Amino acid sequence: MMHHGEYKVVGGKLVVVDLESNDGTITDVSLNGDFFLEPDEALEDLNEAVRGLHTDASHSTIRDAVTSNLREGAVMFGFDADAVARVVRRALGHATKWEDHEWEILGPEIIPITEQVALDEVLTRQIAKGQRKPTIRFWDWNEGAVVIGSFQSLKNEVDMEQADEYGIQVVRRISGGGAMFMEAGNCITYSLYAPESLVDGMSFADSYPFLDAWVMEALANIGLKAHYKPLNDIATEAGKIGGAAQKRLANGAMLHHVTMSYDIDAQKMTQVLRIGREKISDKGITSAVKRVDPLKSQTDLGRMEIINVMMDTFAQRTGAQPAQLDEETRQTARELAETKFATDEWTARVP
Repeated sequence: MMHHGEYKVVGGKLVVVDLESNDGTITDVSLNGDFFLEPDEALEDLNEAVRGLHTDASHSTIRDAVTSNLREGAVMFGFDADAVARVVRRALGHATKWEDHEWEILGPEIIPITEQVALDEVLTRQIAKGQRKPTIRFWDWNEGAVVIGSFQSLKNEVDMEQADEYGIQVVRRISGGGAMFMEAGNCITYSLYAPESLVDGMSFADSYPFLDAWVMEALANIGLKAHYKPLNDIATEAGKIGGAAQKRLANGAMLHHVTMSYDIDAQKMTQVLRIGREKISDKGITSAVKRVDPLKSQTDLGRMEIINVMMDTFAQRTGAQPAQLDEETRQTARELAETKFATDEWTARVP
């Protein structure tokens, strides 16, 4: 049986592989692409490393075989052993590309913050069960909130007296990462729900820029050159504009979401978020405005105009079609919000 796979390394080169298999074993391999490899003979080392492996070989098995079989002194430019493993897994159908999926877009809809984080869990689990096509969902809300990461300490992260004074609701999400300070209209937030096969073999560090490459294109379309700052910050030359977080479920589904600042009350944010004060002092910065530079200060476009550019860019790259949340899903999210995400037990699970 013949197999063909391609993988473009983020910030690197195109890696292509043509395989033959028989009775569950890879029998012939031709790795090629626009990468650089020295010496020339090392190409056969790569082919030989893959030849003879089982067609169900894991990413780590392929990667380790490539690493151990590469001759001493060989140098790979624009790709690495992980890239070889990824393209082989793609050729064999274990790893997927964006275009392998039928994507849907859920446009912004005003929904309470507790239900927003509940929807993240509900929709990710629907992906795992095969009940939903891979989806991107843009958030909207009309309340003030702080959404903290799954593992953050409530008392260390949030000044609850200040939050209460300002009417800021505190909610804990299922993914890790830092706090999101979210007042109505002050940021752009989206969640991506997909099979984990899309990031097969990728570390979290590698998957962030891979999953958000379309966002960089969307920002470029409005005149902003953005990039990732490891691990999960998104920035322009003017400064940080946002960050990403991720959750991978054991049953093969993934949640990836991003919040970017559009406008911000920096004084209020640093009064409500304790960790914000520490981050600022640690960097010798006297104003939060210098740490987070909102999109509003870098473009004349309104928040919804930017969201529309993002949705258009995502649709053009993936073929995604507009969709609507069904009432059953909404009701499930309402119930989960009430029984989990709106409870003190969940919010203060890390005190």
